[in-house]
This record gives sequence, structure tokens and C-alpha cells, in this order.
Amino acid sequence: MTLAEAPQAELSATHRLSTANAMVEAIDLEMERDPSVFYLGEDVGTYGGIFSSTLGLLDKYGPERIIDTPISETAFIGLAIGAATEGMRPIAELMFADFMGVCLDQIYNHMAKIHFESGGNVKVPMVLTTAVGGGYGDAAQHSQCLWATFAHLPGMKVVVPSNPYDAKGLMTAAIRDDNPVVYMFHKGVMGLPWMAKNPRSIADVPTEAYEVPIGKARIARDGDDVTVVTLSLSVHHALDVAEKLAGEGIGVEVIDLRSLVPLDRETVLRSVGKTGHLVVVDEDYLSYGLSGEIAATITDHDPSMLRAPVVRVANPDVPVPYARSLEYAVLPRPERIEGAIRKVLG
Repeated sequence: MTLAEAPQAELSATHRLSTANAMVEAIDLEMERDPSVFYLGEDVGTYGGIFSSTLGLLDKYGPERIIDTPISETAFIGLAIGAATEGMRPIAELMFADFMGVCLDQIYNHMAKIHFESGGNVKVPMVLTTAVGGGYGDAAQHSQCLWATFAHLPGMKVVVPSNPYDAKGLMTAAIRDDNPVVYMFHKGVMGLPWMAKNPRSIADVPTEAYEVPIGKARIARDGDDVTVVTLSLSVHHALDVAEKLAGEGIGVEVIDLRSLVPLDRETVLRSVGKTGHLVVVDEDYLSYGLSGEIAATITDHDPSMLRAPVVRVANPDVPVPYARSLEYAVLPRPERIEGAIRKVLG
């Protein structure tokens, strides 16, 4: 639910925040409310997180609750898991999703499985936050999204906000959830002054705490001709294309998934049932990923819903290049999205 979709009675006072500041505000309100919440990771203290994910929190809560860690992801994520099983609610920041490889044993064999292996007796109420996405010349080891990899591994919820309102609401919901939640934020939606500005990365956000339900997609734009299913920064690219094509009388419905696990298949099915055309846009790899899962959602339910084959726009199965021209060629940027929409309608 966007701010515009919220019933008037539910609206509180608002202020304009960037996505990064909205995340910080959610963490701040939950730390203030619940002393069991703490944050740990590399450069999250004095520096405030390299993507401003903890800016100002050290001054308010001190080094016992905003913990700068050594460069040892296996160690501090393991620490967070242990704290969660003992009743704390840690938020552990994995600086880049690409670094999951150095601590995957802790994430998948422990964080994701302890609840199952204990017969439901041991909960792991923790949040694993991590930055994702390309477009900034960070090359092959700092530019991947990898949300399909996390979503493929059972036992973890996976959320990916695209805007300030959802960033705050999903963070609040993730901290309060009794399950491990992977919270993935794209650098391009954070509204940071030293990165390319996204005009939708600053918006009105309620000042009070609220939750955006995990597992509920958002219709970011209504349309009758084609459904574009996407998430994160690609939502903004899709909206830009939809606004352009509206001038030609083409109605593009844009669905922001917001969560990969649980996945809101019902919203996708309703939209495709209306439009009969589907484009899936995903800044993760093409093979074995989200785009195939969304396509299968339609074909498993009723292939006759489609008036044309599904068109997928995703990263090809190559490492993200460093050179700007090559990087832009592999990312699902607006030109590729527009081409896909014209193809599925043509």
C-alpha cells in the first residue's frame, strides 16, 4: 500500500525522507521501542554505513547496540544468529550481497534452518540487510542482486523495497517478524547525494511506525494492455517507460513485488488475467531466476491467459562488467524494457 492508497483515517503526519533515511527511521523507532534490537556490521558505527543505513544511530544508542565489526562476515553473522536464538532481535548488515559467498554456511545452514531443525521450538528473529545492484561501475564483485539465490533457499523471507514508504514499512515488519528476513536494498533507490539521483527516492513517509505486509505486492501503476512485473530499481525504470508509452495510448500496469518470499502470485495472476500480456523485468541473472518463476506462475495456473509469449528482461548470464558501456548493455535499463513491451504487444 502506498501513501496515496492508504485510507485517510490511517494517515499520520508525514515528512519527506530518502529511502536511506526511511530505513534509518524504522530502525531507530524499533530500537527505541524494543531494547532487544541491535545493529552490527562493517562501518555501521562512526561511518553510519557506507550506504547511510545507520546514520546517526551510534550517537543515540552507543557502541553496545550499534556495533562496528571486524571484516569477518562469518563471525558477526554467526554472532547475530546466536543472539537471535537467545531472544534478541539483531540486524546484521552484509555490506554487499556479493559477499554472501564468504558466509553462506552461517546464512543457509544455520540462520535459515534452525527453526526447521528444532521442530519449530527455536526461533531466529533476525534481519540480514544487504546492498544490491549495478549501474555505478562497481564491477563483478560488488554489483550483483542475487535475490533469486536467497529466495531459492528455503527458510528465509526475502524483501526488496523500491521507495521510501516501503523501505520504512518493510524494515519495521522485518524487525518484528519472528523469522529470519533478508532485506535487500538497491543502491540506486537510496537517494544518496553521491550517487545518480532517482526522483522517486525521496517521498512523503509517515512519522510514526507502521508495517508494510511482507508478501504483498503493490500495483505501482494501473494499465490495461500489458503487465510488467518487477522490483527494486527496475520499478522506476518501468514507470518511466509506462509514462512514455501512455502518450501512445499504451496502458502499462507495473507491479512492484516488494517481497520474493512470500511471493504474491495472486496479484500477478489478476493483472495478467486483465491484460493478457506479461513482461518480467529482473536485475538478477536470467537463468534459474525470478523471471522464470513469474512466467511459470502463469503457465502453471492457466497458459491460455496469455495472448503472446512472456518476454523476460534480465541480466544475461555473465559477470557484471566494469566498463560503463558494457555494464549498461547488460542491465535491464529503460530501452530494453520498452523494447520488450513493444515486442509482447506486437
